[in-house]
Amino acid sequence: MTNETTNEQEVLLLRRKLDLLLRTGKMLMESAADTNRIERNMKRVAAYLGIPEEKLHIDIRWTMLMVNVSDEKHSFSKFQKCEKHGINMEAISKISKLSWRAIEQDYSLDKYEEELEKIAHQKRNYTPYVVAICTGFACGGFCKLFGGDWIAFLITALCTFVGFRTRARCIEFGINVYMSIAISAFVCTCLAYAFSFTGWSVTPYHPLLACTLYIVPGVPLINFVDDMIDNHLLVGITRAANTVMMVGGMAFGIAFAMRLLVMSDVTIDQKFSELSMVPHDGYWVYAIAAAIAAMGFATIFNIQRRLLWVVAIGGIIAVCTRNFVNFELGYGPVIGSFMGSFVVSLLAVKAVHWFHVPNHVLTIPSVIPMVPGVLMYRSLLAFINMHGVIGEVTNAFSNGINSALIILCISLGVAVPNIFARRYIAKDRQKFLQKELEERKARGKFIEW
Repeated sequence: MTNETTNEQEVLLLRRKLDLLLRTGKMLMESAADTNRIERNMKRVAAYLGIPEEKLHIDIRWTMLMVNVSDEKHSFSKFQKCEKHGINMEAISKISKLSWRAIEQDYSLDKYEEELEKIAHQKRNYTPYVVAICTGFACGGFCKLFGGDWIAFLITALCTFVGFRTRARCIEFGINVYMSIAISAFVCTCLAYAFSFTGWSVTPYHPLLACTLYIVPGVPLINFVDDMIDNHLLVGITRAANTVMMVGGMAFGIAFAMRLLVMSDVTIDQKFSELSMVPHDGYWVYAIAAAIAAMGFATIFNIQRRLLWVVAIGGIIAVCTRNFVNFELGYGPVIGSFMGSFVVSLLAVKAVHWFHVPNHVLTIPSVIPMVPGVLMYRSLLAFINMHGVIGEVTNAFSNGINSALIILCISLGVAVPNIFARRYIAKDRQKFLQKELEERKARGKFIEW
């Protein structure tokens, strides 16, 4: 009888450990961590919980996490559903720190669960209206990067604010996420087009280019590239499908607005085609615009306030590097965008040790200002306004392929240095982890399953 009671207690304890492990992974997945980071953190937490790595089997999916612990005699499995996907960079950073702190300070299971719950229920760093205002200024920064004047900057900020809050309200009402994106893109585009008749700005069509770019899913796209390179193919493909659906919803909203409001304006396609992509302002103007855009998107990603200035500098470096490689050296926007994101990611490999945050916390908001909005709109409008003229399809696909290549190169530029650096320092981290676990065993705090 005593042995049966002991076995039941051991099973209950193991189930609790697996539950904590899965809740940790769920929070990371729902905060938009890449799959490699989720796996590393879960293995580190498993080491803290006393579950040997050779007995642990983890399967990570977009909507489901699965963990199995087994030996020659027993096998225990547990599943965890992942439902609410968002972006929370601070949660990713805090969970990483918690996994190390739990080992170093001999946390009890109750203490670890308490700290995990604090992270799960912590309020975001910025209120919804502050995020909406900052997002407006971020898209205004895009407008300035595309060549708009400061009045167009303010018009874009207002249109984006309205669109951002519209999407939030739609989601609160229970409308499908992708339909909410389409509705918000439609509202943004209609409002920006209405402002083009006011005559307030000498660049009236630039707000149309920039007001919906807050919808572009930069984090899922970069995570998709990261996962594919790391051989997490299933999760990567799912992230890619989610990205395509978001972009599709955005394109549908814009296209519907164009068909509804712009059909009478037969010159608008020509006006977009004539927009110059060559910088006509000084580097300091683009530096200010890039810093505003980077900090605005950082609020969407819930990055700590102390890091906003770091992200701003990263945005300046990315945009100025891209412009220099593109226009001064003449290598074009694709190579320029890759070099801009590559330089920022390379610097972030070192900077993460100064600021004690994951690499993506610094790199992703910094490279977002390089999104090729002009080319995306040219491609979209070319498809919308086809009339059977020779060369229309070629023009549409040319702009579409170039914009896709730029976005892919931005993602690769962010992912590649991070992946190689991670593999380079993985052995040192593993040695440090083994050292901490040995010290914990010596203190008698380590109980292996």
